Parts: sequence; C-alpha cells; structure tokens
Amino acid sequence: MIAVCYRKEQETFEVARLSPYATKSTYSKGRAENEKECEIRTAFQRDRDRILHSKAFRRLAHKTQVFISPEGDHYRTRLTHTLEVSQIARTIARALRLNEDLTEAIALGHDLGHTPFGHTGEHMLQELTENDFSHNSHSLRVVEVLENRGRGLNLTYEVKDGILNHPTSGTPCTLEGKIVQIADKIAYVNHDIDDAIRGKVLKPGDLPKDCTAILGETSRDRIHLLISNIISESYEKNEIKMSEHVKSAFYSIRKFLFKNVYIGSLAKEQENKAKEVIKQLYNYYIYKIDKLPKEYIERLELGDSEKQIVCDYIAGMTDRYAIHTYCDLFFPASWNIY
Repeated sequence: MIAVCYRKEQETFEVARLSPYATKSTYSKGRAENEKECEIRTAFQRDRDRILHSKAFRRLAHKTQVFISPEGDHYRTRLTHTLEVSQIARTIARALRLNEDLTEAIALGHDLGHTPFGHTGEHMLQELTENDFSHNSHSLRVVEVLENRGRGLNLTYEVKDGILNHPTSGTPCTLEGKIVQIADKIAYVNHDIDDAIRGKVLKPGDLPKDCTAILGETSRDRIHLLISNIISESYEKNEIKMSEHVKSAFYSIRKFLFKNVYIGSLAKEQENKAKEVIKQLYNYYIYKIDKLPKEYIERLELGDSEKQIVCDYIAGMTDRYAIHTYCDLFFPASWNIY
C-alpha cells in the first residue's frame, strides 16, 4: 500500500494550476465500466499508458503514412507520425496550461484504427463497404472493443471523444481534443513535405512562395511558427485557433500537397497494387468467414456482422502482414514432397 495517494495530489494540482478551460481528470465523465482508481496515476495518465502498451499501437510501426513500402529508413510511418503529433500537441497544451496528459492520450490513440497502406487502404475498405468504414471510427472500435482480447481498454469519455473527432469534420468536446485535431495537420503537412522532398516527388523550391513567406522555408521554421501562432491566438481563451493570415497560408500549402503529393504523384505509384491487395483479401474472407482467426469468428455470436469482422481483421494488419497474407492466399507455393 502506498502511503501517499499521488493521484490525488496531481488532481489537486490540476484544479489549482491549470487553465479554467482545461479538462481536469477529477471531473472526467468517466469510463463505460467503473473501476478502482489508481493510487499513482490520474485517469488520463492511465489511458495514455493503456494506449501506449496496446498491440494496435505497436503495429503502427509497420503501417504506411504516405509512401507505400519506401526504400529507405527515414520515411515516416504511422507510428512516427503519431509521436510527432503527440510532441506538437503536448507543447501547445503545456503553454496554454491545458491538460497535457489528456492531450497526449488522444494523440497517441488517434490513428490506432488506420488500415495497412494508409488512406489508400481506408478508401478501399470504404468502397467495399459502401462508406461503412472510417479510420477514426475504427480507432474508437479498437479501444472500445478489439484490444485486450475483446474487452477493450475502457478509456475515459474525453479520450474516446478526442480519438473519434480528430478529423477536420470532427467537433471534439475538449480543448485538448481540438489541439490534437490541429496538431495532426501540422505534423503531416510538414513531415509529408520532408518525405516528398526525400523521395524526389517535390523540390524545396516547389512550395508556394506566398505560403513559405509567411510560414517559413523549412519544416522546423514552419512548425515553430504554427505552434507559436496557436499559443498566441488561443492563450486564456476557450478556443484553439490560428490567426487568419497564418491559417490561410497553412491550408493553402495543405491544398498544394493534396494536388501534388497525395493524388497522382510518384508517391502513390504503388496505390493500385495496394488497393488490389485490400480488395482481394476482403473478398476472400467475406466469402470464407471460417478462415478468419477464431477470436474474430467468435464475434459473430456477439452480434457483429460478417462485414464488420472482416474489416476488423484487415484493418488490424500491418502493410507487410497484408502482403504476406495476400501472397499466401493467391500465389502458388513451391511443391516439396520431402
């Protein structure tokens, strides 16, 4: 038994020192299933740790960010993207005296439901299921249902809300969730520029001059400017925002990336192959449900549809496991009688 309840000290510190607009762990809306509080960690710290130790989090190391199967060790993966989002979001939260633990938990969990091959895999599953799949809703399903051998992680309401609502169309209920929403964009816009230049899809001089004149010529300068601007514009306010001229430049450069990197560039030359892998795997398992692992088939008895459990299985694959499974199912193996 611990003599001092450090959690209570931390909760008291949050109430006394954090911004009045911060989400305090002691006032969390709680978990779907009540459980005994930890003597050391606050509710949001426990959520962060549960996500960090989950299998879905470890698999992010082998999931595509933008470049599919890149030749090189320095291209971002879904895991390194997640860590960069977390770092940016925590810096903003700390400066604004918001809840850094809640911010970190949302950031670490926001992409747990991403498919192999990044958004290419997501779009293929959307097509196959008639828009009944999205990576953010699947991230929520991962933490609510699929992790921990089908029991889920039993996270707090605020963390789950931030995970579900991190896309542009989302409306997070906390300022910490809104920080992750914008930190996600700051991270991928800047690291995707780096990777596109590394992969010779872009040259440094290709970026719109009117945007770099405001935001900066390097990723380091742009990230610093964006973070500083958000802190300046949001300090002691019940909102997270950029100034209008910085926001306009930032979204213009994001639009430039969609046109020149994300759609139809050399970075996407393997996209059709990746789509075919997802399509063939989906069609195989949807007609041969019995070939799925036992723990997925058992979910049929709990009321999940066949479409749902096939999406669960495929979305959980890493890029290399999806390719390996595809080859195993559709490529002839060598005959060996010995």
